[in-house]
Amino acid sequence: MLMSHNRFSSFRKWVVACLSIVVWTAAAADTTSRRNGEAAPPWVGQSVTEANLAGEGQLRFLGLRIYDARLWVAPGFQAETFEAHPLALELTYHRAFTGVDIARRSISEIERQVALTRAQAERWQQSLVSVLPDVQPGDRLTGIYQPNDGMQLWRGDQALGALADTELARLFFGIWLSPRSSEPALRNALLGHTLRPEQ
Repeated sequence: MLMSHNRFSSFRKWVVACLSIVVWTAAAADTTSRRNGEAAPPWVGQSVTEANLAGEGQLRFLGLRIYDARLWVAPGFQAETFEAHPLALELTYHRAFTGVDIARRSISEIERQVALTRAQAERWQQSLVSVLPDVQPGDRLTGIYQPNDGMQLWRGDQALGALADTELARLFFGIWLSPRSSEPALRNALLGHTLRPEQ
């Protein structure tokens, strides 16, 4: 009798575990479905035709949340040639930063991808300072990249400015999307299912 009870107890645990997996999988699938069906903000849709949410992630430093990030792309987007496609990167900040600090950090990250002369680094930093605002927790910045036109920057639904330097724009978005990104986990989360398995 004791053996039968133990077998029943084990069977019951197995059934509960299986049901839990099914419920968790269904919940995850439902979340993905809602995410993939989400409409892009109007200022993104104006520049990225039929924009879809490729992925999203969060940047943390020493356990502190820095910002949430989301990547919007058009149909046909390829992660390995991201610089050839229009796209939009949306950052929602959890910390306050000055535009100067963001520009300075951006140049440091760009230098992970390519060597810059001091003059070029300073010139590009000033270009970024001209469009990057100070941010407070809750502020949402969206950078829109166009391969042949450079980039536009928005805060919420307000256009902040544009940079026509296509090389700077490519390297700026490479901070998040280049294989040389300092945050590969965030890159993978943003690119979502657009990455090939070997990446």
